[in-house]
Amino acid sequence: MGTVVGGGRAVPRYVQIAEEIIQQIRAGVLKPGDMVPSESELVERYGVSGGTIRKAMVEVRASGLVDTRHGKGSIVKDRPPVRLRSSDRFRASHRRGGKAAYLAESAQSGATAKVSVLYIGPMEAPEEIGERLGIPAGTQVLARRRLYFRNGVPVETATSYLPWDVVKDIPELFAENPGPGGIYARLEDDGHTFAEFVETLQARPAAKAEASELALSPGAPVVHLIRDAVTDAGRVVEVCDTLMAADQFVFSYRIPAAD
Repeated sequence: MGTVVGGGRAVPRYVQIAEEIIQQIRAGVLKPGDMVPSESELVERYGVSGGTIRKAMVEVRASGLVDTRHGKGSIVKDRPPVRLRSSDRFRASHRRGGKAAYLAESAQSGATAKVSVLYIGPMEAPEEIGERLGIPAGTQVLARRRLYFRNGVPVETATSYLPWDVVKDIPELFAENPGPGGIYARLEDDGHTFAEFVETLQARPAAKAEASELALSPGAPVVHLIRDAVTDAGRVVEVCDTLMAADQFVFSYRIPAAD
């Protein structure tokens, strides 16, 4: 019973079993807090070996939908549904309406958002951040590190790095709450008009500390996103280094077809 043939291709039995369990979670048959059936129960249910079930559970854990604890089995996570991460979140109209990007997209999805500020203060620019900001590594910048929650669950961490000469005369950027519209609104108030936001994304497994901070299983998938905020003058006035729980986001971007 290693594989079955369907649609012209061989599908490993463990993949079929994993997909069925994942579908049960997404459909609410297995609810947040429920235990996934034990290995022996699944062996009996599907009539396969323990090795096949263990391979299936590797796939289920990779989905990010369960939390596996040694000696206790796998528990369905109490995590909010996926929300859209759209390029529209940087529209100036959101900032004029007093909403920063995260709060704007959370409101659109009907979620309750919370931001916890972990650090605000001077920092030496790491090498990659310095390159993006166009300054030497080790140059003093303002760092703002935050932990974002959705419906009480941590879903994202972000650290903004801003050139010191840009922020030193904008006191709101040193405050825990920079005011309506967030830090981009304060930069615009100071005359920095944005031309574009450039994002680079990479999917990878979470490191141990990252998984702990985002309440993920060790090695769960995360999306590492780095964004440059570029002004009309061509200067990068903020680099935002963000880490997101991959199972909480769908990315949607508009790409112009014409020159």
